[in-house]
Amino acid sequence: MKTAKFGGSSLANSTQLKKVAEIIKADETRRFIVVSAPGKRFATDKKVTDLLVEFYQKRLKNEATDQLIVDIFKRYEEIGKDFQVEENILDQIYQSLNHLKELAVENNPHFLDEILSNGENNNAKLVAGVLQTEGVNARYIDPQELGIIVTDEPLNARILMSSYKIISRWRNANEVLVIPGFFGYTEKGDICTFSRGGSDITGAIVASAMNVDLYENFTDVNGIFAAHPGYIHHPEPIREITYREMRELSYGGFSVFHDEALMPSYRAKIPVVIKNTNNPDHPGTLITNERENKEQPVVGIASDGGFSMIYLNKYLMNREVGFTLKVLEIFKEFNLNYEHMPSGIDDISIILRANQLNPQLEEDLLRKIAYVIDPDELQIIHNLSMVMIVGEGMKQRVGSMAESTAALARKKINIEMISQGASEVSITFGVHQDREQDAIRTLYYTFFE
Repeated sequence: MKTAKFGGSSLANSTQLKKVAEIIKADETRRFIVVSAPGKRFATDKKVTDLLVEFYQKRLKNEATDQLIVDIFKRYEEIGKDFQVEENILDQIYQSLNHLKELAVENNPHFLDEILSNGENNNAKLVAGVLQTEGVNARYIDPQELGIIVTDEPLNARILMSSYKIISRWRNANEVLVIPGFFGYTEKGDICTFSRGGSDITGAIVASAMNVDLYENFTDVNGIFAAHPGYIHHPEPIREITYREMRELSYGGFSVFHDEALMPSYRAKIPVVIKNTNNPDHPGTLITNERENKEQPVVGIASDGGFSMIYLNKYLMNREVGFTLKVLEIFKEFNLNYEHMPSGIDDISIILRANQLNPQLEEDLLRKIAYVIDPDELQIIHNLSMVMIVGEGMKQRVGSMAESTAALARKKINIEMISQGASEVSITFGVHQDREQDAIRTLYYTFFE
């Protein structure tokens, strides 16, 4: 059996949905279908999720939302009319959208969750209806009925381990189950969404719970490439990659998968394949626990911007017991997460995402570090990008670090930070963001051409 997840671009209009229906009909083992909200129909279009965010903002400002409700409903109605789905399905969708106007704004921690989940939930109802008109024995199933019970963390829910057993009871369902992605229900019955990329998380949860043979993730590209096609002309496609490598690349900036979305499939040892809705016969990219071909030391190069670095130096820092703990306690006090923390004998660098900072918080943070740590030198550097090379084959190959740094040096790219774990699956370089693309290019041509 297979779980198939379809992204927003695959569900944007009737033409795309027809392709989805043909894909599902072509393979009877595709039993569990997870769907996103409708995506963009054309370049300047808006995703349904973006329209729901606008609705949320208008509700906060107590502005009129009637026209926005009409605009959102039209996205579903156009598809429904083209396939002549049952009228009651469109009525349910319209009522669901109008219900959003009645939600309490004050003292409602799940207000945004309820609004955003509406996009996926209504689309699952519509897709089930479309499949029925196409001759597929399909039914919509609500995540609560399915058993997707999550932690009560608005916009950042996590699946409860007890849910897997409940979900697995649907494994032998007679119908093709169409499941909305992105959200579940708390034990109290409140809607709670996963973090970004949440529909991928739902797909992985369903695949794991149903113990399927394969989790297919359909997008609008022929799998994953070794580098961003916007930076490299015709980058090499990745045919096979391990979960560990994919998680590193996702964290490093690859937007195909949220870096947390693969964990349920990884733990259940279920392979994942990234496929193209517009070209379903293409083999795509297979993600497995172990890949057979390890001759290529590096499988991909990723980058992500928007980082800042706090650098502090103190003589004999290594002799001071609990020095790092003091620094981390300050970060905890300011509710800040850090991403990397390379250190030397007398210095330490702390890399964090800059969107956590503002001018006042930054000033207070540096003042507190100066007071508690009393460093000899303290500074903050902004506008950094993290460039990451990833590949399990680097562990068996001498010289990956040397080749990387030599390549950056040839292009006169200054390295602000280097981080490499003991696993040697990835090496991360901190560079100034205006040299990010140059770094990607020179590293790509070093390892792939």
